[in-house]
Amino acid sequence: MSESTPTPPATTDPDTPKLPDPQVREVTAHSIPGGLGLLLTVVGFIGGIALAIFGGASASAGSKALGVTLIVVGVVLLLVSLFCMGGVKMVAPGEARVIQLFGRYVGTIRTDGLRWINPLTSATKISTRVRNHETAVLKVNDAYGNPIELASIVVWKVEDTAQALFEVDDFLEFVATQTEAAVRHIAIEYPYDAHDEDALSLRGNAEEITEKLAAELTARVEAAGVRIIEARFSHLAYAPEIASAMLQRQQAGAVVAARQQIVEGAVGMVESALDRINEQGIVELDEERKAAMVSNLMVVLCGDRAAQPVLNTGSLYQ
Repeated sequence: MSESTPTPPATTDPDTPKLPDPQVREVTAHSIPGGLGLLLTVVGFIGGIALAIFGGASASAGSKALGVTLIVVGVVLLLVSLFCMGGVKMVAPGEARVIQLFGRYVGTIRTDGLRWINPLTSATKISTRVRNHETAVLKVNDAYGNPIELASIVVWKVEDTAQALFEVDDFLEFVATQTEAAVRHIAIEYPYDAHDEDALSLRGNAEEITEKLAAELTARVEAAGVRIIEARFSHLAYAPEIASAMLQRQQAGAVVAARQQIVEGAVGMVESALDRINEQGIVELDEERKAAMVSNLMVVLCGDRAAQPVLNTGSLYQ
């Protein structure tokens, strides 16, 4: 099996901590198929028993020296075979075995099935499956100082088993802590809702913000040999103490936007009506009559209620 390719370093911003370079990288451990190793140990075990039995028979038949020699060789072969059986390891799919010899890292086995390694080594099991980590609901202040609540889900997997075991104390706790730190840092960098339309916000630019979250998290957990597959916000809301006030602000903004659109449409309709009256010569309107017509049309088009018609039995100037 070829050596695992390390994940390229991610682009970091100045606030992302600079972690030390890893002292160990994953390499492939030398091993042989476990079936062959198990077969050889079983053959040696049976051969040791057979030699011991044959030696006992020879000693009884008068060949005492030969019998003792065969018994000793059989017992030694039996013990060596039993010892070598401890080198047979089972590797399940989605798992790896990190091999150490007297505390020194010698390699990692990723090939699933039975494998035989040096019985003097120790094998630590580590999962290489894709995992999920969901943070608790965090309460932080956004870029405008408003208290908000947010939580995230991170999809990740172990890319370098040697770094995961030897570069950090506990890679599971490390990923959890760095995820919370990254989420808090992103939350204080951006507002929940941006006052400026061109500015990024947590609610209005979810895709861009989560990409930045994934990039920062990748840089934070790179030392642990972990690859971030995806990071998403699972919860995003104002804190309860200001939720009602912010809801009123959002409703007011929606009303203003709707009114602005209504006024723009009404102005266009009034302008179109005046142009058609002039083009078709329906009636001659002086400036005062135009002003009265514009006022009436704007009231009708922009009012919240239906217009109440008023019949003028006199002239416009009375």
